Amino acid sequence: MSRWVLSYDGYDPAAEGVREALCTLGNGYFATRGSAPESSADGVHYPGTYITGCYDRLVSEVAGRAVDNEDLVNTPDWTALTFRVAEGSWFSVDAAAEAGRLLSYRQELDMKRGVLTRFVRFRDEAGHRTRVTQRRLVSMDEPHLAAMETIIVPENWSARLHVRCPLDGRVANRGVTRYRDLEGRHLTVDGLTRHGDDILCLRTTTRTSRIGIATAVRVRTSPEAGRVTHTENDHGVQEMFLDCVQGVPVTVEKTAAIATSRDHAIEECRIAAARWARRAGPFDDLVERHVLAWDQVWRRCQISVDVEDAQRILNLHMFHLLQTVSEHTVDLDAGVPARGLHGEAYRGHVFWDELFILPFLNMRFPEIARALLMYRWRRLPEARWAARQAGHRGAMYPWQSGSDGREETQRLHLNPRSGRWLPDHSHLQRHVGLAVAHNVWRFHEATGDIEFLAEYGAEMLLEIARCFADLAAYDRAADRYEIRGVVGPDEYHDGYPDRAEPGLDNNAYTNVMTAWVLCRALDALALLPEDRRTELRERLALTREEIERFDDVSRKLKVPFHDDVISQFDGYERLAELDWDRYRAVYGDIRRLDRILEAENDTVNRYKVSKQADVLMLFYLLSPEELDTILTRLGHRCDADLIDRTIGYYLPRTCDGSSLSALVRAWILARVDGEDAWRTFLDTLHGDIADSRRGTTAEGIHLGAMAGSVDLVQRCYAGITTRGDVLHLDPRLPPAVTSLSLGLRYRGHWGIDLTCRHDRLRVQLRPGAASPVQIAYRGRVVTIEPGSFWETEVRADPAGSPRPDSARGAASRGRPTPGAGR
Repeated sequence: MSRWVLSYDGYDPAAEGVREALCTLGNGYFATRGSAPESSADGVHYPGTYITGCYDRLVSEVAGRAVDNEDLVNTPDWTALTFRVAEGSWFSVDAAAEAGRLLSYRQELDMKRGVLTRFVRFRDEAGHRTRVTQRRLVSMDEPHLAAMETIIVPENWSARLHVRCPLDGRVANRGVTRYRDLEGRHLTVDGLTRHGDDILCLRTTTRTSRIGIATAVRVRTSPEAGRVTHTENDHGVQEMFLDCVQGVPVTVEKTAAIATSRDHAIEECRIAAARWARRAGPFDDLVERHVLAWDQVWRRCQISVDVEDAQRILNLHMFHLLQTVSEHTVDLDAGVPARGLHGEAYRGHVFWDELFILPFLNMRFPEIARALLMYRWRRLPEARWAARQAGHRGAMYPWQSGSDGREETQRLHLNPRSGRWLPDHSHLQRHVGLAVAHNVWRFHEATGDIEFLAEYGAEMLLEIARCFADLAAYDRAADRYEIRGVVGPDEYHDGYPDRAEPGLDNNAYTNVMTAWVLCRALDALALLPEDRRTELRERLALTREEIERFDDVSRKLKVPFHDDVISQFDGYERLAELDWDRYRAVYGDIRRLDRILEAENDTVNRYKVSKQADVLMLFYLLSPEELDTILTRLGHRCDADLIDRTIGYYLPRTCDGSSLSALVRAWILARVDGEDAWRTFLDTLHGDIADSRRGTTAEGIHLGAMAGSVDLVQRCYAGITTRGDVLHLDPRLPPAVTSLSLGLRYRGHWGIDLTCRHDRLRVQLRPGAASPVQIAYRGRVVTIEPGSFWETEVRADPAGSPRPDSARGAASRGRPTPGAGR
């Protein structure tokens, strides 16, 4: 099996939704699901084309209340195409399969070239055998273009072939079952126009955001066909008629151009789309330029492990990340949706998933990482307004963000088990601001981009720090600051069972990361040139007293403990233990324990159980040295035993109801030599490709987990950390991997090649590098000149390195079944 091809043999309607998501093609500007072009949204198939940053807001009635939702908009399907022989039935893969006339079916996604190919052989009701090969691309070379080539070969017949290519503006968001009762028709049709004999252009406008969207399709055939075009105001069909000869192929090329009113350097989107469709070259030319563009992308994504199936999925994960955010995203003012451009789950909203995505981009595509951070910077005014509305200074970023950065999280959610609408307090996950700040600092560490820090990054850091310093209330008796009324990453626990108001007190993750962010805000201020520092302080009205408060809060925030481990929040020790075995025996799938317990008139708030990593996120985001520094600053002793105990305590109490939690579990265990660590990583790696989350992949991939799995290889297995001008390495390969190699960029050093084996570590700087690079390995710092390399023997298990063996044992003995959700 190729490391670069995802293939499916045979047709399976039950798996079609997952295949459509995993076979999505995109270029950072827009993406199209891999649905069969002859099929409509019928419960089996779901065509979807999504344009980066194209949102619209509609109002629906929910539980007797008017609720508005902002959605990433599903736009007209440019791929639609079907055909029939003589006066037979229109081809449908489902009809052929149901009638037993589907002779063969294969689908291949070539990740190296960015091309989706479908091979079909079928027999119609009249006995005509036909072979079809379809190739599809969304151009990485030209972001507004996509194309599909259909080659039809009559195997045992000569007759007239009738081809239909619809273009329909009557499209809605209906891709997620639980949203279908809500308003989803986001487009109004402005009109359908013909441009010559072979181009139709449909112009639509989103109903509330008023974004104009033009989809132009050009259809050409070889040999030339007779043609009839039918148009209504909101839909049209191009029909072609060809006289076919047995064994002689017929080719239909469908080229699409998409433009919006937000595009730069255009007069009007309908005019632009029609012009681009007219000017586009033939399919083979588009393929050639597209493949060359992908080749340039892959040159910057060199990661190789000598486990073929793992490598294939890592390639798939990088492929989907780079289809969602690419160089074409840089100029768009858009965030990165948690489920990519692959479906409508989470309504296309931006959560904290860039926390798991940016580390990969920082060291390969810093320009993309910078653009995603700029999405957050441009929404600082909205974050400041949210903080003021909550009675605080600084900036408070929303848990769910869309077009303008307001809070998009719903205040009600439906429990399908009980049928009850319940309050949703997930907007209290204030820690999303800490993630933004963390991303700013890690970007600076990886790139050394002082201009970004001076112009944008420091402002975000300081305003987020200002908000969290203001959230912290001083307890004079304890001489400690406390942050009350928040929800941590766990999400299950959103309050105390005996308290009416929502939120938790002193969530350890929130408080520790607040102390870390306060320190980094002060560091950022100190790094700026004097004139920039003065200007920024004056513009933000940042007083000496506030800066002193940053320092004081960073030393006195409360971190709760119990049983010699870090407590998830105040009062965690008073919660009851859950009878895991009973719930597994009764329900099997216990990933959504919150819904199960609520349906039993109980609440997950009563139990020591987490949906996903909470305290454990500290060990994912911070190195042992960083965590030790912060906890010591807060007056606590941190050593390997504390880390071991805390990990060992929480892993068995975490049900991994999130793809991100499984990733964090894999990260933590990856620092342990053992088979359990590798199995956990493989579970994470197969999350979407095996649809282990029971159908959620069909609604959109889990982009944070995909990017995070690749980052786990580069930063955990290869042991790469970025601090100052020195690249630190501490490789720890799992037993199943004997060789890991990668190429990366660090602070302007492009062309660093790293090869790790169990016994050797080699670092080479390519001859074209502009300057030497410094490498640190276990206390030793070496300088590598361009064109030279450094190699050393790997020593296993150095003294003092944290090794959570107790966590591994606890996890393997009592780990809940890995789950789904986010």
